[in-house]
Amino acid sequence: MPAHFLALLALLAAATTDGGAPPSPTGGHHVSLSPSSFKVLEQDSGPVNYYSVVTEADTVMIHAAYKPGLATVVLAGVVPEEARKQVSRVSWRWRVHSLPKDSNDCGPGFTDSGAAVFLTFKAGAKYMILKYVWSTTGKVGSFCQSKRGWFLDRDTLLLHVGGPLDTWETQEVDARADFAKHFGMKLEDVPDFVGIAIMTDGDQSNSVVESDYTDFTIHW
Repeated sequence: MPAHFLALLALLAAATTDGGAPPSPTGGHHVSLSPSSFKVLEQDSGPVNYYSVVTEADTVMIHAAYKPGLATVVLAGVVPEEARKQVSRVSWRWRVHSLPKDSNDCGPGFTDSGAAVFLTFKAGAKYMILKYVWSTTGKVGSFCQSKRGWFLDRDTLLLHVGGPLDTWETQEVDARADFAKHFGMKLEDVPDFVGIAIMTDGDQSNSVVESDYTDFTIHW
């Protein structure tokens, strides 16, 4: 089993959230993951943590500041038990200040990301991931099968391409429907949604890359 997912499981006991909201009149629930609940996946990260939790006005966020020469670092948060089997939508806000040069996870270009959000599902011993990317180049809506293996499958989707920079963008995805589409399953067969991870990097393109993440919310 990949080391970084063993690390993700190790976060379960220490995971914290902002708590679930009461049911809405339509029966929906949601829970928010606080920026401080995201932890470094040490087995899959370099020695220098270039992320920090900062406050700007009333917004608490994760700030990523990658500099050339650093090894890539991944942060992860754990999905609360009550949301895992019934997740519908996942939303967040992100903002990129500087993009890696000539980068596109689905090619051509370097496999660096201005910002990336990984939604992780677990089917038996296998982890299956949807990676949503803020890319430098490419076409919004493009996707690729970036990894297939015994214990790990991953599909990458270009959710945002290029600018505007320094501007908050709100994203909301139908996690369950996207998973069913990309991994060829019926909605009722989608496995447990267990974690969210983020990554900003510029190691392949030797770029300075900066971005922010906040307001991660899971709906079910």
